[in-house]
Amino acid sequence: MFYVNCENFTEIDEKKSRFISYLMPVSFFDKRLAELRDEFKKANHYVWAYRRLNQYDQIEEGSSDDGEPAGTSGPPTLKVLQGNSLINTAVITVRFFGGTKLGTGGLVRAYSESTKQAIQNANLLAYVKLHQQELSLPFKSISHAEYLCDQIGVKVIQKDFGATGAIFIVEGIEEQLSEIQDQLNLH
Repeated sequence: MFYVNCENFTEIDEKKSRFISYLMPVSFFDKRLAELRDEFKKANHYVWAYRRLNQYDQIEEGSSDDGEPAGTSGPPTLKVLQGNSLINTAVITVRFFGGTKLGTGGLVRAYSESTKQAIQNANLLAYVKLHQQELSLPFKSISHAEYLCDQIGVKVIQKDFGATGAIFIVEGIEEQLSEIQDQLNLH
């Protein structure tokens, strides 16, 4: 699975209609849709699709044809996201009608192609599931734990100090967290 961490866009023309596709992290989606509606007031359609992981690691998906004939724009856009194994990613395609009707097949091709090009121009990152873990450390182990976290690539999210030591909340992939525990003898 892959995701994007910044927005990029592409534009294609099909029989004088303009299709501008914006590919972005799903967290940008709601705000960006409102901005694009405001920025491109004369656009005819704002078609979108997204895929994201929920708290149970299930993929949630959604799409909208935004007034285009049913199934000709949102679902094909979603299929392109699925076909590229994208998650936590959204795409919004702004369409300006050029005066020539494209037909259902033409709409499917245009929205799909615009989304494909946005994905081709994007920097796709491999998705890895991060886990958080709490480490209870005596004072003598704190500096060694910080060193190991830095070396192994585990991120320290929070540090709470008490009378006998510290509690660290760390984040990383399972293998990294196991390695930290092994090296600190915390099993």
